[in-house]
Amino acid sequence: MMRFLSLLLAILIVLPACAIDRAKVDKALGALDRSLEKRMDFISARQSYIDSLSSLYHADTTRHDLLMTLGDAYKGFNNDSALAYLSKGAALDDDSRLPFRWKLAALLPLSGLFDRATSIYDSIDVAAVPDSLLVSYYDSGRQMHSYIAAFFKNYPEAAAPHGAASRELQEKMLGMLAHDSQEYRFNDGEYRFFTGQSELAKLIFQDVLADDNSDLRLIAMAAHHLSSLARNEGDEDAYNYYLAVSANADVMTATREVASLQELGASLYDAGDIARSHRYLSSALENAVECGAPLRMIETSRSLPIIERAHISNIDSQRRTINYIVLSLLLLLMVLAVTMFVLRREMKRMTALQDNLRAANAAKEVYISQFLQLCSIYMDKLNQFCKIATRKLAAGQADELYRMTKSGKFAEEQSHEFYEVFDNAFLHIYPDFVAQVNALLRPEARIELPPGEMLNTDLRILAFMRLGIEESARIAQILNYSLNTIYAYRNRLKTRAIDRENFEADIMKIDFN
Repeated sequence: MMRFLSLLLAILIVLPACAIDRAKVDKALGALDRSLEKRMDFISARQSYIDSLSSLYHADTTRHDLLMTLGDAYKGFNNDSALAYLSKGAALDDDSRLPFRWKLAALLPLSGLFDRATSIYDSIDVAAVPDSLLVSYYDSGRQMHSYIAAFFKNYPEAAAPHGAASRELQEKMLGMLAHDSQEYRFNDGEYRFFTGQSELAKLIFQDVLADDNSDLRLIAMAAHHLSSLARNEGDEDAYNYYLAVSANADVMTATREVASLQELGASLYDAGDIARSHRYLSSALENAVECGAPLRMIETSRSLPIIERAHISNIDSQRRTINYIVLSLLLLLMVLAVTMFVLRREMKRMTALQDNLRAANAAKEVYISQFLQLCSIYMDKLNQFCKIATRKLAAGQADELYRMTKSGKFAEEQSHEFYEVFDNAFLHIYPDFVAQVNALLRPEARIELPPGEMLNTDLRILAFMRLGIEESARIAQILNYSLNTIYAYRNRLKTRAIDRENFEADIMKIDFN
């Protein structure tokens, strides 16, 4: 009872200080606009993190922990990929599949697969879940039922059972979480939010936002709940402010499965901010498509036709204004044309002089560049020749040196000899290399060698990769090819592969006999 009274007293003290004015809303919207400009940077950073995880996993597919981490990393970013990895884990034939199954169930409602989600979750025997994983099990069930309840929000009879199940599971979570953890604090606020304790929920969520150590994911969800409370109270400024804070956190974490940006776009449309509304809703729809979340796509697309019409009207108004400006500019141009006619002859003369100067400078630069390049090439060749000549003369092999220089085929012979030695040595270690490579290629794209030829350029590049020389720059240096040529060979080989994504990893698995 004393704790309850203390919380109420804290509410009375804190709430006046948390009042949201228009200036605060504009600041939050400005921060969101700046984050949206850098949206692709945030997405690239998250994609790079996922790619690094994927590389680790494909190097060792027995790592179930990496498989789970990949599924979690894709959640809210690419729903289809998340479902694919979680489904792969759920298909395992041991008890390690359980966490994959309940996390899969939590995500399926975003694709509209409600019955399948509940069937998977309900089939899990809670007695088989280790105590250390119960929080994850309850949290997944809470999320699953929460998604379904949100979808049926306009149908209370269908939503109510799922809302009740979500709250029941969240209550079980709270009994297991450490009371000083961020997860407990957020879930406590959410539980109070859904059980009608609005003022206490508001205080807890505001505390989450005020904590500099709070995770951006929790900030996004806490701010979204605060926006719902503000909407219920009829506080439009607070509603837009908290939606902007939530959307900004989503953008910064490259979270695509979002609702805040969509709701903010609709709210700003009602407020007359058409340009921002159109931008936010378009971005929200793009997020939903990229994430593979059909439910979000449906919700967002309902608002877009209205916004598009308003945006077109706004463009028409701007076009009329531009037409007036253009007419004024035409009058000004007529005045300027008279002045330009007087100056034209002088400008033509100056332009001709400038063109001649630029041409002379360009020619000079070309000549210098060609000269330096030629010097560089010949200095390198001379250095190599001097080394060979020194050795030959020191060994009393002047005649042989003469024959080498006379034939002009020294470099070609050296390369041919290198290829012959390398091919022989490599195929001695990997006698079935060509056959194993062809097994990875589509039948119509397999490599056929002429009689007497052991390896060709394609196979040598793959051979170097199998030997651990994977950098294209090093391969290009060894084969005396350009870097772009090596890139082209590698890309062409991938397109011929049966499994393009894992082709190079499959090459590394080729073993000697």
